[in-house]
Amino acid sequence: MSALALSVVLSLVSAVAYAAGAIVQERVAVSSPDAEQYAPLRRASWWAAVALNGLGGLLHVVALAYGPLSLVQPLGALTIVFALPMAALFVGRRAGATAWRGAIMATVGLAGLLSLVGASDAQSLSTPQRITVAVVTAGAVVALMAAGRAAHRHPAVRSVLLATASGIAFGMSSVFTKTVAVDWTGGVSAADVPSLAVIGVLATAGILLSQASYRGAGLAAPLATLTVVNPVVAAAVGITMFGETFRYGSTGTLLALGCGVVAAGGLILLTTERLQAARAEGVDAGAGAVGTSEGGLEKAAVNAEPVPEPVVLRKGTLVPAADVLVAAAAGETVHGDDTPDDPDGDAPVFFHGSLYGGAYIPMPVVDRHRVRIKS
Repeated sequence: MSALALSVVLSLVSAVAYAAGAIVQERVAVSSPDAEQYAPLRRASWWAAVALNGLGGLLHVVALAYGPLSLVQPLGALTIVFALPMAALFVGRRAGATAWRGAIMATVGLAGLLSLVGASDAQSLSTPQRITVAVVTAGAVVALMAAGRAAHRHPAVRSVLLATASGIAFGMSSVFTKTVAVDWTGGVSAADVPSLAVIGVLATAGILLSQASYRGAGLAAPLATLTVVNPVVAAAVGITMFGETFRYGSTGTLLALGCGVVAAGGLILLTTERLQAARAEGVDAGAGAVGTSEGGLEKAAVNAEPVPEPVVLRKGTLVPAADVLVAAAAGETVHGDDTPDDPDGDAPVFFHGSLYGGAYIPMPVVDRHRVRIKS
């Protein structure tokens, strides 16, 4: 197998490993509590996702050793294309037509953009440049994290913000990796220890932010955002600080801008698709709640205790009040209890019940003819 063919195979396997890691991360995010949205350290599946991402990164580096950057980097953009069918096959998460169009647009735009970046001589960053890049990167990542926290009521927007922060962290870790690699061509020195520390911090931040970006936002939108932002940031730094340029002069620059617009359009489609899906899920949940409420009301109506029938106390016996009313309507004399104060039995009739379905409390009756004893 030629070196070029080996580079292509390694790039494809790397993209598959990245896609598998993203799928596992998304499944972990769905089942993890809020307190573990960034680092579910107790979940073995999360460590498996970290291992898959590490394998993808290692294969990507080896592919760069055997093939040109203009070929390996665009092939890495196939991660999102592999992730959608893999998610449908292994976890039953099917993507809609909008998500597929957005994924293809983002991949094509990114691949075209990376293929237009020309090669240049290996260069490194000076110490002031490294400090400036590290500080600016940290500020951008923290600002995006704060914006994501503020947008917690909109999971899709929050996901894109955190995925963007993750892509920036990964892209800048690649920049520092290239810087250290260039420095090591002249021998390993202790001066590279701070750069190695920055690489470790940025890579860890990228992993944690990518994990949080999958929470409540599905797979396609955060993965596509991360896949696009990572190499775009690295390419932007390469052009501005490493002296890299686009191929074909002004024509290549215009084509690169067009590819950037296509990639951005794909990300917008993916975000819109997720917002629509979230809105549909909210409507379904509301309908389900209404149905449950209606069902509960019907069940309560069925199981409700019957309202007791009003009764009347007549001559020491409780009789239905309806019978008394019917008798009174027919012209019959209605008598109440026989009491010493009413020997003729002409006391008023007291209704002991509710005529309107509510609770009935008899009102006390004061006999004006009772003899009062004055002291």
